[in-house]
Amino acid sequence: MMKRLIVSWLLVSPAAAMAQSTFVPYNQDYQHLVERYEIKRGKFSENLMLSIKLLERRGVAALADSILKENRFILNKIDRFNIYYLLNDNSEWADSVNDKSKRPVLRNFYKYTPDLYRVDVKDFNLHINPVLHVGMGVATGSENRPFLNTRGAEMRGLIANRVGFYTYLADNMMLFPNYVMDYIGRNNAVPGEGFWKTRTESGVLDNTGVIVLTARGYVSFDILKNIMSFQMGHDKQFYGNGYRSLILSDFAANALFAKFNTRVWRVNYTNSYMQLTADAEGTNRVYPKKYAVFHHLGINITDNLNVGLFESVIYGRRDGYKNDTFDLSYLNPIIFYRWVEQQVGSADNSIIGFDWRWNFLKQFQLYGQFVLDEFKLSEWRAGNGWWGNKNGLQAGIKYIDALGIKNLDLQAEYNAVRPYTYSHFIDKSLSNHAHFNQALAHPLGANFREFIGIARYQPIPRLMLTGRVIYAKQGLDGAGENWGSNILLDNTTRQQEYGNKIGQGIATALFFGDFTASYQLKHNLFIDFKQVIRRLQSDDAARNGNVSFTSLAIRLNIAQRLHEF
Repeated sequence: MMKRLIVSWLLVSPAAAMAQSTFVPYNQDYQHLVERYEIKRGKFSENLMLSIKLLERRGVAALADSILKENRFILNKIDRFNIYYLLNDNSEWADSVNDKSKRPVLRNFYKYTPDLYRVDVKDFNLHINPVLHVGMGVATGSENRPFLNTRGAEMRGLIANRVGFYTYLADNMMLFPNYVMDYIGRNNAVPGEGFWKTRTESGVLDNTGVIVLTARGYVSFDILKNIMSFQMGHDKQFYGNGYRSLILSDFAANALFAKFNTRVWRVNYTNSYMQLTADAEGTNRVYPKKYAVFHHLGINITDNLNVGLFESVIYGRRDGYKNDTFDLSYLNPIIFYRWVEQQVGSADNSIIGFDWRWNFLKQFQLYGQFVLDEFKLSEWRAGNGWWGNKNGLQAGIKYIDALGIKNLDLQAEYNAVRPYTYSHFIDKSLSNHAHFNQALAHPLGANFREFIGIARYQPIPRLMLTGRVIYAKQGLDGAGENWGSNILLDNTTRQQEYGNKIGQGIATALFFGDFTASYQLKHNLFIDFKQVIRRLQSDDAARNGNVSFTSLAIRLNIAQRLHEF
């Protein structure tokens, strides 16, 4: 049995209470594991901001320790394995007296499990680990076998318990199934990545794949201990409690950001300032820049009910020389952005909305989001389908240990976004809800309804079985048309002023099924077997396509690469 790690000193130690923490990189599987135990605990965790996916490592360790202490005699062996996994993965916040490896490699490597190399001395903590993700598969319609070859390293650490840092660097060579390669050719973007190039000297995208260099990194520190923290770097962000986000998701490329997070009483307030890429066509030139600012105010109404309010604005300024003028008006952290947007001429793209999550009975979570891009009451009352009433809705439920079966977790989610939501008009690329030609929120863009069902079952400690089914109905554009699904288009080119509804345009139905079996050989070393079935049926027969993709991969210290669209 894995060695016991006790971290209860975190709850009482003054040094730990005032210390800065690094964050767990965004990972759907890891996120679910943490959410599962927060739901089972029955109340929110102090240092985990799950509505904005900020997993402080000290908070994860504290949650795992509390579950262990409060449920020590009723945890089954699978839950106990998961708790110790979380403690091991955040060992700088755990009592690591007994975590030495019995057989270190070359005396210095893997001396402290699970890290390849680790330093833990006064005022300095360092963790260095390799990153590997290699795999190959077979896909219908692909001339060559899809493959993935990622090699890299990550490093995190703490200085004087006040400054945290994280860096990740990996080189990727990839060939995807045809539907993903078609997306790359259509959008000139690799999903989730920034600059890319082909594997051929000609620069023409073909069936040999793409090459991408991925880098992330940030520094973080406390401005006011236990109250306000600051984080700055390049990374992804995710706002929301669902599998998808209608506000800000991890679908697009990493972006430069500066984030302030303030926790007082039951309130958590986040201000995030981002620099985005407005266009990514061509090389040997500076890509035009644009900016995004997000505010999110989360309030714990009770220990298990959270409501959040958010607003965002995306904008760019075009002058005679470059596209990188930052508007100082948006630096104000406690002002209504819609008012600011009006004061500068209403040329920017602002969105407001709210989210919620309610954990109850230590088994369930209800959650959702509502986003409002634009609204006119008189047109809504008229019920005439005015194009400018743009909004999106998400509603979902999570069910832990479902149907009395231990470690079977179910999730159901509904998403709907009206036509033309997230798009804009004046210098569209400088103000639409996109980064590096990729949607910042939902990968389908707009003008769709989507249903998602997820089942996760862990029959034995090291094996996780996951099944996902996604069904979406969307209206797409014909040649020279704009029915509101493509957020990169100028919405002044819309097809009609009235009579707009979700699904207008070329009716298209998407079915996406994914079954994955992941076996954890060692800590964060997984073997993944994956079977994907994707079917696209459209009124335009030329768009129809069926893909069956089977793959086997090994991955170390990295999340799965998913293309669920």
